Amino acid sequence: MTTTAIDLFASALHFRPDGEVRAAERRMASSDSDAWQIATFHVETDADVHADHWEMHPQAEEAVCCLTGGIRLYLRPETPGEAEDMVRLQAGTAVIVPRGRWHRLQLDAPSDLMSITLREGTRLEKRHDSD
Repeated sequence: MTTTAIDLFASALHFRPDGEVRAAERRMASSDSDAWQIATFHVETDADVHADHWEMHPQAEEAVCCLTGGIRLYLRPETPGEAEDMVRLQAGTAVIVPRGRWHRLQLDAPSDLMSITLREGTRLEKRHDSD
């Protein structure tokens, strides 16, 4: 096996249950893989973090890590009519999004982010003004 550097802003790392780790294409939506994905992103605008969509991972929790910059992570109310919960992340902080919980991001500044989750079954849903 040849050991080479991997550009984490161009590829994701997939950790398989059998212990194999490989660089692979980053996938934001559902994946048929049973691998955990670690993906790093440089984001400049809300469009880069699909701020107009809710995202949900039914198979696992997700660690959302702010490496540089600052973001706000919103959790959709579990009961209709309630307010969104918001967690502000600054450089060097992370939050764990519960399994099956709809969430979205907005930027406070250009940022470097890292996401760690099992993407199998991931869903995206367009955010409506009434949310």
